[in-house]
Amino acid sequence: MNPHEFDPQFETLLNYLKRNRGFDFTGYKRPSLGRRIRKRMEAVKIDSYSDYMDYLEVHPEEFALLFDTILINVTTFFRDPSAWEYIGQEILPQIIAAKKPNEPIRIWSPGCASGEEAYTVAILLAEALGMDTYREWVKIYASDIDEEALLQARQAVYGQRAVADIPPHLLSKYFEQSGSRYVLNKDLRRSVIFGRLDLVQDAPISRLDLLICRNVLMYFNAETQERILSRFHFAVNDNGFLFMGKAEMLFTHSNLFLPVDVKRRVFIKVPQASSPERIWNIGSGDGEENSNHWSRRIRFRESAFEASPIAQMVVDFNGFLVLANELARSILGLNPSDLNRPLQDLEITYRIGDLRTYLKQTYVERRPVQIKEASWETTSGEVHTFEVQITPLLDNSKSPLGAILTFSDISLYKRLQEQVEHAHQELETAYEELQSTNEELETTNEELQSTVEEMETTNEELQSANEELETMNEELQATNEELRAINEELRSRTEEINHINAYLDSILNSMRGGVVVVDREFQIQIWSPKAEDLWGLRADEAEGRNLMSLDIGLPVEQLKQPMRTCLTPDDERLYCEIVLDATNRRGKSIQCKVTCTPLFSGLDKIVRGVILLMEEVDHQQT
Repeated sequence: MNPHEFDPQFETLLNYLKRNRGFDFTGYKRPSLGRRIRKRMEAVKIDSYSDYMDYLEVHPEEFALLFDTILINVTTFFRDPSAWEYIGQEILPQIIAAKKPNEPIRIWSPGCASGEEAYTVAILLAEALGMDTYREWVKIYASDIDEEALLQARQAVYGQRAVADIPPHLLSKYFEQSGSRYVLNKDLRRSVIFGRLDLVQDAPISRLDLLICRNVLMYFNAETQERILSRFHFAVNDNGFLFMGKAEMLFTHSNLFLPVDVKRRVFIKVPQASSPERIWNIGSGDGEENSNHWSRRIRFRESAFEASPIAQMVVDFNGFLVLANELARSILGLNPSDLNRPLQDLEITYRIGDLRTYLKQTYVERRPVQIKEASWETTSGEVHTFEVQITPLLDNSKSPLGAILTFSDISLYKRLQEQVEHAHQELETAYEELQSTNEELETTNEELQSTVEEMETTNEELQSANEELETMNEELQATNEELRAINEELRSRTEEINHINAYLDSILNSMRGGVVVVDREFQIQIWSPKAEDLWGLRADEAEGRNLMSLDIGLPVEQLKQPMRTCLTPDDERLYCEIVLDATNRRGKSIQCKVTCTPLFSGLDKIVRGVILLMEEVDHQQT
């Protein structure tokens, strides 16, 4: 069991964030949300959620750091290139072809982060339409709840790593390079409108041709996902498209969207008859309890229609197939692609009488029309006899909206009726066989239903695990970006240190005398090249040793007292000078002036050691 699922302190913290900052994370999956919050708690060295809540009260600037950690903004231009290639070559041409002159193309990218995916679809549309038509037709909306990410998206300025996946010809065409930064073309920027929008609480953007929501839903629990997808269904036009991330599927929401390409996660909206209840439910960000109530009622009606033991079809007034339940699809050989096709293009129109004539009759007379016997042969060769009832669907003003076609299978009844003519006994036997068959079918149906429920449960568990893995992958990507930034900073500091060291070596080489630096214990820290030349001892032989232990031509014992004086300096005298008789590395007797100066560290004026400047006394100059 997840340790956060029933942790009262954790839930109290989430409610505190919602109440004080308006960020509602209660619909997020607890494992990934818990990992992100604990990361911030570890950064400020806090163990319990209650203590962290107290810390937020005292340090309000922590809210911004916490939200940046929770809201993982991992996105790039042309993320998953094959999927974007499919969008550019297959989906966008369909959207453009379906548009009337001067009718706008509307696209929404919720969870847009720093804007890369919104600008990606803008580039593809500019390529498909040309820049002049693009400016007139296209409106792209991009939203997120992270204000800092939105600010970056509006600026449309990106580094070299961010634009690495953009094809070179598109990069040079739509971006202007400024140093190491790349600025997006201003005409593309103007068509993309950024704004803050909470998918859980706020109303969605509507009348969309394409909705791009990639690797966003995987952070929410199943109930919140269902609510958001219901809003997405309202937002997208009939025959509009939904483009999702590689970790997200719609197995449990097939009544809202059908797959166009499962591998690339592209789906098409399943049109449904609109009603005031559905519009009220989806269009408002308030009234969550009522929204759930209506959502349950709608799902109940749809499930009842789908599970009906009688084959049923719904057509609209213009003769387009709107709905067909499972039994109708099975018996009549209908496919999902037949939805929204004209009835006249379907084989059923001509094989079961002339349905168009009967539809006209029921619209004119405003009453049900029956076809008493209609034969249908399935692909397996089985012949069904139906009693077809066509019932008009009327609005409040009694104007026809469409019709529902009910196919009552009377095949068995027909065969039994023929057998009655031969013998009453045969009819009784056939009836008993029919009863037995029905019982067996019911038993088989129950077994199949149980198997289907088990498979659905397994699918949901696998989907949840896949989403969790993808969430962890994005967290690792975010951590990798942080490590790259730290590595860049360390490299910069190393270069600064190397520069300082080279500068120090240059200073030491430029001085006339030899320079030796010792710490408070007289351990040698620096032995300059001039000191090497003076005494014949290399730096690697001297550094790290005690100055008093050196066997060189300089009487180092006589330096002990001056160095001790420098280690405890007063304001009147900060250095000492002494002239000693010595022998240099060539064996020549010289007089060496040694100047001892205290070595201070920083502004605290603490003496860390002594600097000794050793110079050969030039008697002629004296």
